[in-house]
Amino acid sequence: MGSNSTEKYWYNMATGAVEYGRLSPSVDRVGPFDTSDEAARALDVLRANSAKWAAEERDDRG
Repeated sequence: MGSNSTEKYWYNMATGAVEYGRLSPSVDRVGPFDTSDEAARALDVLRANSAKWAAEERDDRG
């Protein structure tokens, strides 16, 4: 698979579906991901990143 983001997988936040390529409007898409499985776990990745960033922000505040 090339580096072109149209050749990657996306998670559609509106439908909960994994899509190959940029099928949906950008406001509904999360990605890109290299595999369908990674895209299917998009919400878990978003939650983990959010928690990590919140912890980093708390640490920065002292």
